[in-house]
Amino acid sequence: MSAGKSVRLFLADGTPGGLLTAEIMNWTGHVVAAPRSDLAELLKRPETSRTGIYILVGEDPASVGGLIAYIGEGDDVSRRLYHHARPGDQGGKDFWDRAIVLTSKDANLTKAHARYLESRFIALALQASRATLTNATTPPPLALPEADVSDMEYYIAQAKIVLPVLGINIFRSAPSVDAGSPGLFDLDSRRQMSPVFELHLKKEGLLAKAREIDGEFTVLAGSQTRTQWTATQHEGYRRLREKLLQDGTIAMSDDGIMMHFTRAQVFGSPSAAGAVILGRAVNGRTDWRIPDSNMNYGSWQNQGVETTAFSTADADENAVG
Repeated sequence: MSAGKSVRLFLADGTPGGLLTAEIMNWTGHVVAAPRSDLAELLKRPETSRTGIYILVGEDPASVGGLIAYIGEGDDVSRRLYHHARPGDQGGKDFWDRAIVLTSKDANLTKAHARYLESRFIALALQASRATLTNATTPPPLALPEADVSDMEYYIAQAKIVLPVLGINIFRSAPSVDAGSPGLFDLDSRRQMSPVFELHLKKEGLLAKAREIDGEFTVLAGSQTRTQWTATQHEGYRRLREKLLQDGTIAMSDDGIMMHFTRAQVFGSPSAAGAVILGRAVNGRTDWRIPDSNMNYGSWQNQGVETTAFSTADADENAVG
């Protein structure tokens, strides 16, 4: 069983959509995030006057559910945020609606550390391909002493735990598994994947495979898709498919008959994945199935629920009796 983590969140103004801070026990890092409308309050925070990393995030109007992001560093992050808050015609950035600042509680992050972290976070975001980066350059990691590199990599590992809790998933890479990967196996020796689920279109010989990995429904590399969108509705799914075609996630297979996923791709739901694959509406909870089994994705998710519910009800009844 993997070890748990305690993430401490503090809602500075008492609302879930406002300024908040996040920490992990025994980690010197500190995260503070705020919507752009709370930028003035964010700039007043002592953390933002330190050396650190910042991430600007906004919606990508060119894709469904997509994000645009910018990753930067500064000796005084507040100055950088103030600059980026200017209108676009004055050298600022208009796209972002949320800012996330990563610093250190012990104030031991140096300029060299920040430049190293900036480079690594940019590389991780590019690898994950979950957001369009507006950074003009991709600086190589700054050379640091071996001990400092180890410390910074630990900092990054902890940040990758905290940020998804805040809804920032741009550094979460889909695992490098393909449709031929067998059975269940450990992922990073800490968690397991679900069984493989398959989606068929028998008349066309189409086969796609997926797993739920770290709570996300992930279509595996090598999975096949139809070459055409056939539905007259579900415009959002059609646009998502077009985006995956444009960025090379879906490409024509060597046989020229079918298309396939060139890499693992995370979807918001099994129905979204199925729609992109089949080019029409799909009930993902029932249509994705475990091969050689009568169990579909929905049934797999609900394993043990009835047993637990009845056990709880029996325990409550005995307590009353």
